[in-house]
Amino acid sequence: MTLLAIDWASVGVKAAQFVLSFSILVVLHELGHFLPAKWFGCRVEKFYLFFDPWFSLWKKKKGETEYGLGWIPFGGYVKISGMIDESMDTEQLKQPAQPWEFRSKPAWQRLIIMLGGVVVNVILAIVIFIGITWYYGEEQLPVKNIPYGLQTDATAKSIGMQDGDNVISIDGQPIEYFGTLESDIIFKQAKNLQVQRGDSVLTLSIPEGFTKKLMANRRAGSMVSPRFPIVIDSVSKEAIFTVNRLQKGDAIIAFNGIPTPYYQDLTPLKEKYKDSIVQLTVLRGTDTLPIRVLENSKGSIGFFPKQPFTYMKTITTRYTLLESIPIGFTHTWETLGRYVTGIKQLFTGEAAVKDSLGSVISIGNTFPGIWDWERFWTLTGIFSIVLAFMNVLPIPALDGGHALFTLYEMITGKKPSDKFMEYAQIGGFVLLMSLMAYALGLDVWRIFK
Repeated sequence: MTLLAIDWASVGVKAAQFVLSFSILVVLHELGHFLPAKWFGCRVEKFYLFFDPWFSLWKKKKGETEYGLGWIPFGGYVKISGMIDESMDTEQLKQPAQPWEFRSKPAWQRLIIMLGGVVVNVILAIVIFIGITWYYGEEQLPVKNIPYGLQTDATAKSIGMQDGDNVISIDGQPIEYFGTLESDIIFKQAKNLQVQRGDSVLTLSIPEGFTKKLMANRRAGSMVSPRFPIVIDSVSKEAIFTVNRLQKGDAIIAFNGIPTPYYQDLTPLKEKYKDSIVQLTVLRGTDTLPIRVLENSKGSIGFFPKQPFTYMKTITTRYTLLESIPIGFTHTWETLGRYVTGIKQLFTGEAAVKDSLGSVISIGNTFPGIWDWERFWTLTGIFSIVLAFMNVLPIPALDGGHALFTLYEMITGKKPSDKFMEYAQIGGFVLLMSLMAYALGLDVWRIFK
């Protein structure tokens, strides 16, 4: 990959969506700490989006709190007096405890303050999923409405699938809608698939270790996709034709003499002929015509096809606000379950860390290259659950670590010393920074690879 080959407009849109989504999540998470801290009479010295070592991009003091914008987009924080946190400011701990300090508050109040961010993230996810369901409904593609079958990649072929197959069940459980195959295999640890091939139904076994292979392949694309013919919807004004011209309604049936009955057949062939004249064979009515056209440096031959769902009828189910509420809770719980299963698979070796772990680059790349509000809010809801789960882990420097020490105090009646908390905070911070650096390194390696 070269810098010139990158679609910077698409990257910019993805980055903008990521920054907006991340900012919403961080601000509301920190607000979950800020509000109970104020309710219980703690002094909040800082409220920051992003981290601000050495300097901040913007800051303004209002009352006793400084509000600001840092320059390292890895999170945010609230600095509460009398608490060892990301700022590592331990000077105040050398002085006698004051009534407005975090350390002076009862353990139950400190526990609420520490878990406030996690609670807000969970509530946010529920609200987002309720809103998406209510506003957009649920659009799904029934498996029975895929008339041309599925295009399979090498991963799918490795378990015996063929182009044109339709997956109809997993472990004997019927699949009603397309789009859940890979997640079902990964998170339900499926053992076999049932596929429709012509008039026959075949059972294909999923071998041990396939989940890891599938996880490694997910960054390259889906293992299956619905096939559809190449019918011209419109022709670009910039297209350069040397023999005949494409017209709306033409069906491309061959590329340089190689049959291309489906769009997925055309895509890999174009990669070899950038900046070259290529020959298309099209079906126009009952006539077959040759067309010669310049394929540009980006692999485009100057047409826009009819969209896949022209040939595949989707079903959209609409819900009232009341009907959307239980669905929103269900989506939140399912999202958490899938994420926990994914974490478990990292520890059991079913998924490789190098294929599953990613930094802000991987997260940002999940957003589409065009602004799509439904996709934006869906991803924001998912990341809100991920942020809640990660923060509740019992690791020093995370909310879960502080909560664990507080619970220990409530159960035993013994409070960990400030020096112990300081060392724990430093150790947890180093661990998290190392993990983030490793994830960033993996993403940079993937880019150059």
